Amino acid sequence: MKKLFTLLAFMTCFLGAKAANWVEVYSIDYSNYQVFPFYVMGYIPGFDNGCMTDFGANYRFVKVSEAEETSDVTVVDRDGTEYYRFTEGGGWHQYFIADGISTQLDGHYKVVALVKASEAVNISVNMGWGWGQGETAGGTASIPAGDDFTEVEWEYTGIGGTSCNLVAQPGGFTGTIEWKSLKVYEDQKAQKPVVWQQWITNDGKSIIPDVATESKYVGDAEFGAWPDWALVETEGINANWRSDDATKICAWALTMGKNYDDQASGITNDSPRSRPYPANIEVEEGTENHVFAVHVDKIDIIPGKENEEPDAASIAWSNQFWIEAPTAFKAGESVRIKFSYKAEHACSAGTQFHTKNPSIYLHWNAVGDVSFTTEWQEFDKTVTIPSEANGAYSLAFNLCSDETNGRTPNIFYFDNLSMETMVLEEGLFVASANTTTGLEYDFDNAVPFEWDAELEAYVATAGTAGDQDSWVNELMISTVAGNDAAFKGNTISPSGSYIGEDEWGEYTAKSLSKIKLPAAGVWQIAVDTDSKQINIVQLEGETPKDPVDIVTNTTAVKVVGQERDWLSADGNGNPREAEVGTGAAWDNQLFIIANRTLAAGEVTVLKFKYKASKEAKATTQCHVLPGQYKHYGAIGDVNFTTDWQEFNQTYTVPADADGMQSIAFNLAEIKEACDYEIKDVQWYLDYTVEGKTMENLIDAEGTKNFYVKEGAGTDPYEFGTDPSGISTVVVNNNANNVIYNIAGQRVNKAFKGIVVKNGNKYVVK
Repeated sequence: MKKLFTLLAFMTCFLGAKAANWVEVYSIDYSNYQVFPFYVMGYIPGFDNGCMTDFGANYRFVKVSEAEETSDVTVVDRDGTEYYRFTEGGGWHQYFIADGISTQLDGHYKVVALVKASEAVNISVNMGWGWGQGETAGGTASIPAGDDFTEVEWEYTGIGGTSCNLVAQPGGFTGTIEWKSLKVYEDQKAQKPVVWQQWITNDGKSIIPDVATESKYVGDAEFGAWPDWALVETEGINANWRSDDATKICAWALTMGKNYDDQASGITNDSPRSRPYPANIEVEEGTENHVFAVHVDKIDIIPGKENEEPDAASIAWSNQFWIEAPTAFKAGESVRIKFSYKAEHACSAGTQFHTKNPSIYLHWNAVGDVSFTTEWQEFDKTVTIPSEANGAYSLAFNLCSDETNGRTPNIFYFDNLSMETMVLEEGLFVASANTTTGLEYDFDNAVPFEWDAELEAYVATAGTAGDQDSWVNELMISTVAGNDAAFKGNTISPSGSYIGEDEWGEYTAKSLSKIKLPAAGVWQIAVDTDSKQINIVQLEGETPKDPVDIVTNTTAVKVVGQERDWLSADGNGNPREAEVGTGAAWDNQLFIIANRTLAAGEVTVLKFKYKASKEAKATTQCHVLPGQYKHYGAIGDVNFTTDWQEFNQTYTVPADADGMQSIAFNLAEIKEACDYEIKDVQWYLDYTVEGKTMENLIDAEGTKNFYVKEGAGTDPYEFGTDPSGISTVVVNNNANNVIYNIAGQRVNKAFKGIVVKNGNKYVVK
């Protein structure tokens, strides 16, 4: 078996020589599966010979129930849905290779996949924690050609979520990729010992009034019955679920046909919906043990409209169970969840986080799917609360989410409910770093803020006076301390002008907020929590740079966009034009390249004039260098017309684009040939004084900040130079004999295809 190491571009620049402490946090062996185990995004890999196989972009898939024609090959997804596989009409494709990966905010991860391909290929693999802008981190898997499986590695940093997936994007690659197995490793450091607070009040008594269970978990149903107040109904409705008493009941249930409550958002007299009520406490048959029970008899969504087909999502949560906590969870906080469970017949149930009021949804993914059997099982899992679930109180079970086994009458049983939360310090704390010298954040020794009567604010100092080695140029300020993930999940983010003796700016709560300072030094931070304002003053250190004039590069850049082939099919296998071909929106491109890589959170301004020979739309992407794709979204769509227009946008680098250096304009969104022009480009760091900036990101003249690509199959090249040159490839002048592929990514000697070595291009067969 071969072994190939690949790194993200410039990774060593940020990580230096520090040895990583890799700990396995996820693994999947595809030979254990007979059908695709993940959510389908149009393309469905096959399963044979003990691996998951991508047969290439020429295949497309259509649900049997929606197909207008038949195919000789039928595949089935994890939910039992059948698809026809067609050998024509495919195109750009992507699919999950992992899901449900437990991650830490701002974590550093390495993926090791055992894989082989019929042809050498570089594919984008995004690690995602959501579906919105800025909720993925990009990586690249460089897979060599060969008959042997190879260990391929790639890494991610700047993760913004606590449960991630991996989406492979082979795009238009028509070869075969076979995935044998995959593991994910986290670079972990030692944490402070965790102190857990059991689900009881500070005095050790039950949270449920009038119930004495001091010696048991508060969720032990052995207390036998809810107190009278918990069961009181007004006009036939138990309204405790939407009152302050919600957190005094540890087990809630919802079953269709019971507790219709119209007094809720979106519910009218014409469409009453069942609402939560304290779960039944029953004696388990054949024992003297008390348990919480949920009887599912029907899954109709709207009474009186049983004959109408409800949507699948509504069916999933038509019957539910909740474990309710007495206090809210904080983003980044670790919560240990334990309970006993079984059902009358086997099925699985999806889970969500809800608010203080059970039935009010907050976040889609909590502890993953829970598989019920007819025998008692013990659930014990520690989860990190994602930023989207900040303030959650309850864990919701969607009892009818199993399409195959969960849509028939059933009884679900729960007992020994327990949620243990991490004990954290609360207040204001600052941790600091120096990105120039490599001084790292030390969250274990974050500096607490103290009240300053003169400033009428809480004050802390980052760095030590007289010690240059302690100077910092970046801060993180949090409202909790005691755990790295919790610290990062509860930071504050300032806005406007806030640096200087008399400068105070507002701040808001924002997870993973890193405050970049104008120079290294010792800094005093003052926070007024009443007005939510912050002030930062340098006490000693490097002299901050003076602002400079904004420069305009007047180079008139023209891209002679070539006619594009018909576009490939969309993610569902449907032709996007009258015919299906191999064309892609990036067959013609323009790149504006900054003079350095940009970090997540940096606020920049981009301005230019633009027009085209006909009306056309350009989508934009983030790249490192041209061809080194980073993220699918940059400055949004740019709509060209035949008249000159002026573009002006303030652009904040998202977390998933950390390390980007260039903005790519995809100039083949239309099929026709078209000439695109831009000029008078400005790209600079945002600053409060008009006409000034702390840094221009492009030169005032010259062409090195502009690359173009004209036609499918061509490479990006510096505008105004000979396109047959090799100027697009980054070569490390300090490391002779280092080999790169045509996209500028470092590869080893086993790589097959076009490579660049010492500035020269070779073909390795």
